[in-house]
Amino acid sequence: MSDIKQIDSQYVANTYKRFPVEIVSGVGSLVCDDTGKEYVDMGSGIAVTSFGIADEEWVSAVTAQLGRVQHMSNLYYTEPCARLAQMLCERTGMKKVFFSNSGAEANECAIKVARKYAAEKKGADCYTILTLENSFHGRTLTTLAATGQEHYHELFQPLTPGFVHAKANDLPGLIACAEANNVAAIMMEMVQGEGGVIALDPAFVRGVCDYASAHDILVIVDEVQTGNGRTGALYAYMHYGITPDVVTTAKGIGGGLPLGACLLGEKTESVLGYGDHGSTFGGNPVCCAGALSILSRLDDAFLAGVREKSAYLMDVFSGAEGIESVSGMGLMIGLKTTKPAAEVLARCMECGVLCLTAKDKIRLLPALNIPMELLQRAAHVILDACK
Repeated sequence: MSDIKQIDSQYVANTYKRFPVEIVSGVGSLVCDDTGKEYVDMGSGIAVTSFGIADEEWVSAVTAQLGRVQHMSNLYYTEPCARLAQMLCERTGMKKVFFSNSGAEANECAIKVARKYAAEKKGADCYTILTLENSFHGRTLTTLAATGQEHYHELFQPLTPGFVHAKANDLPGLIACAEANNVAAIMMEMVQGEGGVIALDPAFVRGVCDYASAHDILVIVDEVQTGNGRTGALYAYMHYGITPDVVTTAKGIGGGLPLGACLLGEKTESVLGYGDHGSTFGGNPVCCAGALSILSRLDDAFLAGVREKSAYLMDVFSGAEGIESVSGMGLMIGLKTTKPAAEVLARCMECGVLCLTAKDKIRLLPALNIPMELLQRAAHVILDACK
């Protein structure tokens, strides 16, 4: 560990405050460090390894594709890309998919779609995107501008212009903001993950969609963290009974490989034409083969199991000693603890459980298929750490 820590410190950009743990192997929801210590992984790479570490079916799909062709320019067809787009559209009712490498890039695509759509429908002066305060949409200059948290903006001015922010769950305030700014689109996360694992109010979400529909304003739902089964539905917006015009996703869709997707609905399916957008690695056949393995297993029975595990965690943490509140949805849970979150996280790590934080909360994002016995073991460690 000391050698790796020294090498990392010398050669890797200082953008991450790493924990003093080197993970060297794992299977499912158990990982091991370089000393042989075992941990229950309750973070899954920040909602990325949907079926845990070294999942056999995922590994088989990825390695089989590696033996065929690992990359091909988007000037040519590849089967995994086409099949994944088909599966996404058939499972969501969306019409077209643009593939990228990350959630930030998926959101960049959505913003480009919204601006082109509005320019063609309403004129070049209709380009502003309205997002919510406390949101997080990525770390590029444009997605930072979309992010409704000022502290992310401070060091990187000037950001891309054309973004305004309204309070979540305040429909009159949002409408006033939209009407004052000639808005092209409204962009929301159904659960604000980096903002503290806070689910939006259903009445607010429906009100936003009704207002947007009446004024031909696009609705973009950012499902980068909430998507691909994380909340107990295939995509979190499905809990709310709405139909977005654009859906973005990444993280868990690839199961551990970099893949983002921007799903386009009826209003937006034909907005992008030849040359309007592109990606060297987007739709990579190996990444798409992994994603097909993930999505094909997220059926109704499996998602019911996610909801069952969520209900267990919500029940065991609600009202427990040292836990002030529980928030979130599915296997995306935030715990407001009496002790500082960093102290709880450190204690959990000592006791063999890896957790995350979001603002002042402990954040839990376990693999969707984590066995119940491991979930229970981790929950009891967390409960003890909170006391």
